[in-house]
Amino acid sequence: FQLLLVLVLPLVVQSAPAYLPQDCEDVYSNISQNTGVYTIYPGGPDKPVQVYCDMGCDEDRGRWTVIQRRMDGSVNFYRPWDEYKNGFGNASGEYWLGLQNIFLITTRGKYEMRIYMEDFDKGSVYAHYTSFFIDSETYRYKLHCSGFINGGAGESLFYHNNMEFATYDRDTNGCAVSSSGGYWFNNCLVSNLNGLYKWGPSAPQNAAIVWCSWKGCNYSLRTVVMKIKRAA
Repeated sequence: FQLLLVLVLPLVVQSAPAYLPQDCEDVYSNISQNTGVYTIYPGGPDKPVQVYCDMGCDEDRGRWTVIQRRMDGSVNFYRPWDEYKNGFGNASGEYWLGLQNIFLITTRGKYEMRIYMEDFDKGSVYAHYTSFFIDSETYRYKLHCSGFINGGAGESLFYHNNMEFATYDRDTNGCAVSSSGGYWFNNCLVSNLNGLYKWGPSAPQNAAIVWCSWKGCNYSLRTVVMKIKRAA
């Protein structure tokens, strides 16, 4: 038995990562302070996931874990439940981190969220929430957000607060189908950050990337980034 341990233990040590960061705060503190793509392990050592870490600047304490990014329409966001649960896309471009990963991260403590947006006229704004988390899959990843701070975008998420996530194959009120995306719909929306990418500002209401309090419900945004970090 002792001989077996001598043979096997080095293999175990070599195969296990030296450190298992759970979010970009861990990456910043233990691996790198540079913005970029890193591997985190919210689901454990056998479930690595690629994520874009926005380390920001000293003024806003950076260390953001990006959970969603839209920028060029290269990734289709009209997807079924299992793909929204597990995540899809490419962390170096457009992607969705995955509801299960977001749940696991936000259960570790108090998190805040910032939603950064750009239009097609070089305008940029954000909406900030000092508290953000989602429930487990048992409760369909229900949304909880509060503590809104206006960065010019206006408030278009609290209407969806306490709503369960919906996709076209788990759509209780038809909103996921009519809005062409997975989201926390509330009959149906005043924001839809996972709608169809339109490559231009004009779009039919709902079926686009919309944040109604900024550009109206018929304006499809050019860029959206949803990112979270541990509350100060």
